[in-house]
Amino acid sequence: MKRTFYLLLLIITTAFSVTAQEQKKEEVCYNPNLVKDTSKKSIKSMAYAVVDGDSIKINYHSPGVRKRIIWGGLVPYDEVWVTGAHDATTLEMPQAFVVSGKEIPAGKYAIFSIPGKTEWTLIINKNWKQHLATEYDEKEDVVRIKVKPKKVNHTERLQYFIETGKSKTGKIAVTWEKIRVEFDFKLIK
Repeated sequence: MKRTFYLLLLIITTAFSVTAQEQKKEEVCYNPNLVKDTSKKSIKSMAYAVVDGDSIKINYHSPGVRKRIIWGGLVPYDEVWVTGAHDATTLEMPQAFVVSGKEIPAGKYAIFSIPGKTEWTLIINKNWKQHLATEYDEKEDVVRIKVKPKKVNHTERLQYFIETGKSKTGKIAVTWEKIRVEFDFKLIK
């Protein structure tokens, strides 16, 4: 009887331990700039918004500035960048949407960019499952948007925002160091 009890206790303890470890792996940060920053690693983060009753998500890794030269240094000008760290930043859109006059089907996409000193190219790409920009292929681009970077106050960790507008409209933005870039979108049904 005791043996059965201890075996059952061991099974339950192991199940809780595995569940806790799985939950810890899946933790994401919704605002990497509010976290006590003790890590030199990029923080797994997410931006999330509800537009027209549907959830829009951006999953990314948030690197820190850590007194480094970011633009033209860590992130070279005029080269494709994953616009985050590690795996490609993903954008999940539950409905078809329009960006820069281009209609895009609902689905999961990667966000890349080509930073420039005075102009950036923001890219939505079909191949969302890739590491850095090593597998990036321009032929997989759904849309490219030219934008002017805006100067902002210092942001230590890269952060994405989904800002909702009227009805089915919104803005996707990314801020890091002292730069912010953004583009508008509109959901369509």
